Amino acid sequence: MAITRHELTRRREQLQDLQRYLAVLEADHDGARAKLLGFRLRYLEALGPLMQELDALEAQLQQATALLAEALKRQGVDAPMPAAPRARPWPDVPALPDPVPLPPEPTGPMTDLPPPSLKTLYRRAAMRFHPDLAPSGPEREVCEQRMMVVNEAYANSDRARLESLLLAAGELPEKVIGGPADAVRAWLGLCEHMVQGRIRVVQAQHALLQNLQMHQLRVAIERAETGGMKPLEIMANRLRAQIAERRQELYIGERVGSDARLAADFLRKRYQRLTGLGLG
Repeated sequence: MAITRHELTRRREQLQDLQRYLAVLEADHDGARAKLLGFRLRYLEALGPLMQELDALEAQLQQATALLAEALKRQGVDAPMPAAPRARPWPDVPALPDPVPLPPEPTGPMTDLPPPSLKTLYRRAAMRFHPDLAPSGPEREVCEQRMMVVNEAYANSDRARLESLLLAAGELPEKVIGGPADAVRAWLGLCEHMVQGRIRVVQAQHALLQNLQMHQLRVAIERAETGGMKPLEIMANRLRAQIAERRQELYIGERVGSDARLAADFLRKRYQRLTGLGLG
């Protein structure tokens, strides 16, 4: 059935509406990502040096703990050896992948031309995807996989599959579908499909940002700051207190020497601190 100019105009308007909606989603995502990046920078500027100092002390404590545990084992004393504290990596804040550009709109008079035969479509697909025409390496492997799909589609007389492969590869729609009017309709359908796919990608990426622990921390800190509190200063003071405790702990751990009772007591307390578990 021939397509009317009115229907083409309506489909173009629908595509434009989708593109405007996509632009709003992308702007919302980029704004949320910019907020997270700004917060991460502010957080690390305020607390990063203290966190690094605390991590360095924990590493020294783990080394001292290992030495004491080995010394006790040589004396026949079985002492607990807690695992090293885990590092605190900050998650990446990924950007959106680059969008795939939409194919150019078919041009030409709005007259019907007969679509190419199934065999013609197959030959065009073979010219594009045959592995013998591709350079060696990953590109040839991709062509081999696509050519398998082409052969299967031709064997099953799956014209729609061949058309989809050729259009996605950049073949002019009028050479795949037929006359420019039908080619424009096919082009609009392909563009709508691509824009809807991009919308799903942006929505999923935005949900990922919202679920990041860093986002939740940003919201909590900014809410506290709006209420007149200074949460980053409070967190910095807690880190300084932890640093002082670790320094004292390290001082003791390095000086208990060969006293098995003191060494075992030190290891027990460290085990309790790291695990929250008592020892019978």
